[in-house]
Amino acid sequence: MTDKTTTTDTEKSGMHPRNPHRFRYDFEQLIKVCPELAPFVSMNKFNSQSIDFADPQAVKLLNKAILKQYYDIQDWDIPQNYLCPPIPGRADYIHHMADLLATSHKGIIPTGPTVSVLDIGVGANCVYPIIGHKAYGWKFVGSDIDPMAIKTANQIISSNPTLKGAVECRLQSTPSNIFSNIIKKGETFDLAICNPPFHSSSEEAAGGTERKARNLSSEKKSASTLNFGGQNHELWCDGGEAEFVRRMIKQSSELPTRCLWFSSLVSKKSNLYAIYKFLKKVGALQVHTIEMTHGQKQSRIVAWTFLSEEQLTKGKKK
Repeated sequence: MTDKTTTTDTEKSGMHPRNPHRFRYDFEQLIKVCPELAPFVSMNKFNSQSIDFADPQAVKLLNKAILKQYYDIQDWDIPQNYLCPPIPGRADYIHHMADLLATSHKGIIPTGPTVSVLDIGVGANCVYPIIGHKAYGWKFVGSDIDPMAIKTANQIISSNPTLKGAVECRLQSTPSNIFSNIIKKGETFDLAICNPPFHSSSEEAAGGTERKARNLSSEKKSASTLNFGGQNHELWCDGGEAEFVRRMIKQSSELPTRCLWFSSLVSKKSNLYAIYKFLKKVGALQVHTIEMTHGQKQSRIVAWTFLSEEQLTKGKKK
């Protein structure tokens, strides 16, 4: 078998160099760790093994296999119709944020449990904490407004010894709040991450999926990143992505020293101007935009801080 780590012609362009998923999936290895995946794997028109990425069950089993092979997660499952995220893109976010933390750490990525990360909207899948803890040993607090998501994430944590003591999930009882009721008195974080709801209504979310289904052939669907499931709060909120990020920025400015870096994914490039304008209004001292490419999908991370370079270098208050 060809060693995928040395086969440069199968490397996906645009992905972070530390992302282990920047190469084509090795389905033989994935099936070895997750035999349930086997019936869903077949040869595509390019004479390569693949799955039907429009099949939610196939996507969920692919994720389960990836989490077993790369992240030592032996027991992972999510309820039907909950978001099953593409792991390569989630890993890119984590690795780019590790680089950002290194800028105030003498160029060295800080690792271990003293680094704490707040995952806003952890979801039932708990994927960001899984990746961040495995890659860098970071500790996570995951928040969500959905009790079932918190319950499922806690089940994943409790059934995988590698996650015990490394991830804590907290229910946000007031959906309009992002940090209040979640960050405890005296608690500080190195980083906050967020994958905000994209759409502004349930109708828009449904319409977006329908348009993709109409515009993509079945072969192209297999390479796309459609929403495989997703509860309403995972896919849409009033005002969509732009309003959620604006609210996150406003609330972050109300507790500027509780986190070294705040960050969010921004899928729509057209939202950037308003985001930058609002960050300037609330007094962010640094703003970084990190572009990401996953196949045909373009997105970016916007990260901001209210702290000076000296404060960032000193790190969290102990």
